[in-house]
Amino acid sequence: MKKKQLALIMGGYTAESVVSEKSAAVVAQHLDRDRYDVYPLHIYPGNWYLEGEEGTKWPVDMNGFTVIKDGEKISFDGIFNIIHGSPGEDGKLAGYFDMLGIPYTTCDALTSSITMNKGYTKAILSGIEDLHLANSLQLFSNQKGNASLVLEQLRLPYFVKPNNGGSSIGMSKVKEKEELDEALDKAFQEDKQVLVEEFVTGREFSIGIYKTDGKVTVLPATEIISSKEFFDFEAKYSPGVSEEITPGRMEEREVARVNRIAEQVYLKLNCKGSVRMDYFLEKETGNFFFIEINTVPGQTETSLISQQVRAAGMTLKDFYTELIEEMWR
Repeated sequence: MKKKQLALIMGGYTAESVVSEKSAAVVAQHLDRDRYDVYPLHIYPGNWYLEGEEGTKWPVDMNGFTVIKDGEKISFDGIFNIIHGSPGEDGKLAGYFDMLGIPYTTCDALTSSITMNKGYTKAILSGIEDLHLANSLQLFSNQKGNASLVLEQLRLPYFVKPNNGGSSIGMSKVKEKEELDEALDKAFQEDKQVLVEEFVTGREFSIGIYKTDGKVTVLPATEIISSKEFFDFEAKYSPGVSEEITPGRMEEREVARVNRIAEQVYLKLNCKGSVRMDYFLEKETGNFFFIEINTVPGQTETSLISQQVRAAGMTLKDFYTELIEEMWR
């Protein structure tokens, strides 16, 4: 069997590029080298390149996404995308690869761009049975009067977060109205749009979902118990700050309900590849509250998806092979 030429793309244009590089290192270790020739491509502003094991760099020709290495032109049969944030998770690269006719492992351009916008995603998902959404307000510019508008329409405490982006960068929990202006400024430093949500008290979970050969698979959920106020960047990536239990502690009835909702979210957003959905089970009622969806979730050894794949009895090698083969179907 002739091996396929696979570009493993990493990096990106945001602060999440560090996480992307770590994810790519893990993915590279678990790819099936009997099936694929793997080329690690780094994508940074004005600097796209293939890097060899010895550190040599060859530039990517962006006209056709090819590389000239040692006089030989390399083109790619497919893309394994592990770029968190822009341009890998917001649809920019998806549209570029669509124009070039190169398949990729993640969501298409439209789904990627919509799901990067937390407010728009929530609007699309409203109406799914048993899925609840926290009351929220979407702000489109950092201007005077925002705090008053929030205080008029929403009930404290709040989550204030950049409307686009991930890894909880720029996110704050606001308990008192005096904290609101600072939280809004912090979020607007990361994005031109900000989402303010009423805080939901409950147990926090994250769950992986993917589709192969027409079948949606929901992985075992992870329950997140953070020693911090919420699951922020430090809690996600600093050892010992959070406890992560996979599978999470849910009754069979809850698991069935969550899995049904997760599949409907995946299908309604027309997702592709592996995604991760975060949610709360409300403290008093047990109601399912959607938080957000990540269409390029982290893939480090300790990332939630990696934990969930192992809990499902799969190897990462088999999981990645399924994702890769799906893009050629």
